Amino acid sequence: MTNELLFDFTVDKAAQTVSITREFDAELSLVWDAFTKQELLDQWMAPAPMKARTKYMNFVVGGKRFYAMIGPDGMEKWAIQQYTSITPKSNFKMHNAFADEHENPELPGSEWDYNFSEKDGITTVFIRIYNESFERMERLMDGFRAGFTMTLKNLEELLAKLSAK
Repeated sequence: MTNELLFDFTVDKAAQTVSITREFDAELSLVWDAFTKQELLDQWMAPAPMKARTKYMNFVVGGKRFYAMIGPDGMEKWAIQQYTSITPKSNFKMHNAFADEHENPELPGSEWDYNFSEKDGITTVFIRIYNESFERMERLMDGFRAGFTMTLKNLEELLAKLSAK
């Protein structure tokens, strides 16, 4: 593993966007799978000490992932993601919103655009998140930066483990 992998987290309040660029020392197909397969997502997509649990996921255009982040006290924070565009191994887009346990979305939400590329065995993931509400973005920003940074570290560790197999 190299210690010089790129990680950039930029907030543009005026444009209501967050841009995240993260490199991983892993093949593109493995990184793609980690973002698009339920069994892998649940292993890394929650900051410790929380855990992710997907109730269902259908990774197709128009399909959804309905999942919860579960705290150590058992408290669940649900979210629903609807996939709006998929170009295998290079890009997918989705609408993301918090929800209750019955799949009723808490609007407004956010639009996520994921881009994947690989060069010399290093896979770069670029994520652009557009928040439909400036107020929502402001409310989430501090915790989101720390939490998402932790989840990407979880992913780096999972990819290292899977690459070693």
